[in-house]
Amino acid sequence: MIEIGKKQALTVINTTDFGIYLGEINKQEKVLLPIKQVPEGTKVGDMISVFVYRDSEDRLIATTREPMITLGEVAVLTVKEVAKIGAFLDWGLEKDLFLPFKEQTEKVLQGKSYPVALYVDKSKRLCATMKISEFLLDHSPYQVNDKVEGIIYKIHKEIGAFVVVNKKYHALIPEKEFYGGFRVGDKIEARVSSIREDGRLNLSVRKKAYLQMEEDSDIILKKLKQYKGVFPFTDKTVDAQRLREEFHLSKNAFKRAIGRLLKENKIKITDTTIEQL
Repeated sequence: MIEIGKKQALTVINTTDFGIYLGEINKQEKVLLPIKQVPEGTKVGDMISVFVYRDSEDRLIATTREPMITLGEVAVLTVKEVAKIGAFLDWGLEKDLFLPFKEQTEKVLQGKSYPVALYVDKSKRLCATMKISEFLLDHSPYQVNDKVEGIIYKIHKEIGAFVVVNKKYHALIPEKEFYGGFRVGDKIEARVSSIREDGRLNLSVRKKAYLQMEEDSDIILKKLKQYKGVFPFTDKTVDAQRLREEFHLSKNAFKRAIGRLLKENKIKITDTTIEQL
């Protein structure tokens, strides 16, 4: 069976002046691979790995090009054009991939990139959707403290950042672990901090506390230089929201780093300030 949206190995059934027809032996269904993509020396009976989709005239067509996304996968694709009915994305093939307006979770802009999944619509055409949660799996092979790579596909201020790991697994950076500077579509490296009962991953973009302190201390020293060596607050009086937005640190992380700098005699704390020595 020829499957749209997937890479598959098909047999050369017959050749023509404009390409070759591929299919499965003893089955009538065939798909055309245009002549310009036919490998030199190809003959009837050979097996060729192709991706199957629909061309601009809605006909099934095969290609030896490598698409940036296949059926059921998640990838970050760039918007080439925005129209009234939706947007068109670059996915590495001649015909751009359609992202219907109803499948957009936010307004997309030409030239910007967004995480999407690939699906087959009611008309048997391949389309993109930004509603990728339903395409993701709960149970992954990862364990606590494993390092993973993912893509942020949704940000909720009160919950955190929703992430797809390895293009197919559910994950979340909880609000308490999520510190600014990220946007939808960003690729991240993170550590599995815990695994929920439903099998989904909780992630942290920060290292374990004792490893993170050195980086946090450097952040504070750089900020002190911007403040000309004096913070007009202490670790007790500074607002947690300010730390989150300006330093990308939690209050606990800030206090740990301040404690380290004190022990190293790099700062001093008065009743109202933190000063660089």
